[in-house]
Amino acid sequence: MSSTSSAKPPHPEPTWAVAHLFPAQGQWSENDFYALQGNRLIELVDGTLEVLPMPTWLHQLMVKFLVRAIEVATAGVGEALAAPLPIRLFEKNIREPDVMYFAPGSEPKDPRGYPTRVDLAMEVVSEGAEAAKRDYEDKRRDYARAGIPEYWIVDPEQQRITVLVLEEATYRLHGEFTAGQAASGVLLPALEVEVSQVMQLGTSS
Repeated sequence: MSSTSSAKPPHPEPTWAVAHLFPAQGQWSENDFYALQGNRLIELVDGTLEVLPMPTWLHQLMVKFLVRAIEVATAGVGEALAAPLPIRLFEKNIREPDVMYFAPGSEPKDPRGYPTRVDLAMEVVSEGAEAAKRDYEDKRRDYARAGIPEYWIVDPEQQRITVLVLEEATYRLHGEFTAGQAASGVLLPALEVEVSQVMQLGTSS
């Protein structure tokens, strides 16, 4: 009996029957995006789907820490939430910041729907060059275009928190904060985040 008859192809083909159920890249509408159900974090960028890396334990510890820091700084005024929560930035662009602060009046009119405005966005940078580019370049561009007043980039690899403040439709660098410093911005004067505390999360004491 020939052993080749049962040999598996070296590169199995994608499940085309499933792929054909969905629009082609670049042709996704916002309704198509919201109807998509899955176990991955997905964003819509210019009608194209971007599948994000699943967050790690450290990533989620940082997100939890940052949400609590905002809640303390705002004394419960407004809402601090974490992803997943899709934010419609503009047509065919839906992002999910890791951490979001909504000032009073920025919440969606229908609580069963999704917000279209966020006042402070934070991203915890995942590992890899692609993730870094997304947070430092792509999302910086998109969040500025959407008019998000303040954007924080929390980078475990660089051990740094970058705070950007919107001025005339573009972000200016407010500060780059490293170990031993407290990161702060403009939108929430009471919000100060000790960089060392964030970067040491997940390590054994």
